[in-house]
Amino acid sequence: MKVGVLGSGVVGLTLAAGFLKHGHQVFVGTRDPQAEDVTSWAAKTAGAKTGTFSEAARFGELLVISVLARALEDVIKLAGPENFRGKILIDTCNPISDAPPVDGVLEYFTEQNHSLSERTQKELPDTKVVKAFNSVGAARMVNPQFEQGTPTMFLCGNDQAAKAEVSAIVRQFGWEPFDLGSIVAARALEPLCMLWCIPGFRSNSWTHAFKLLTK
Repeated sequence: MKVGVLGSGVVGLTLAAGFLKHGHQVFVGTRDPQAEDVTSWAAKTAGAKTGTFSEAARFGELLVISVLARALEDVIKLAGPENFRGKILIDTCNPISDAPPVDGVLEYFTEQNHSLSERTQKELPDTKVVKAFNSVGAARMVNPQFEQGTPTMFLCGNDQAAKAEVSAIVRQFGWEPFDLGSIVAARALEPLCMLWCIPGFRSNSWTHAFKLLTK
């Protein structure tokens, strides 16, 4: 499929490369398409296209947003809300504040009973927002290998067909999807990033992932 990735940070470029690896067409949108890190990535990544946020949003049949959470609303405006209409949007963003972590625990700018994804879904009511790829580091997002088996990718969203499509991508990327329900579940899913980061900040261990065990 044609995938528009909004964001040229490490997460955005990692997922973009993953989609290319699995045969999709990819267009990465960024604030400055001429930035050295963007042009150098495109030069060494076969099939990659780069441009503005609006170009990427228009290009994609499926969209991925991977930007600093505090810039998310601005990026949507730059991309053009009309370019999201009717499409699936995989939201990887976490509402991390500027404050430093306390004993390894990040601070979020959302309240406990609210989530960034709910805010995004409200802003884009005609878009099928699916929260995913927010609870693991970029280095393990695409086809990771763990001795203990296939890791779990938690996801949530209001549209069942959209979640089924994202689940297929999750499997293609080497994960076992687990549907947590509606977008309200992002209130619990977003803090998984906080939990995932604690070993990293406390002991510089960033190679883990979550796995749900069922019987």
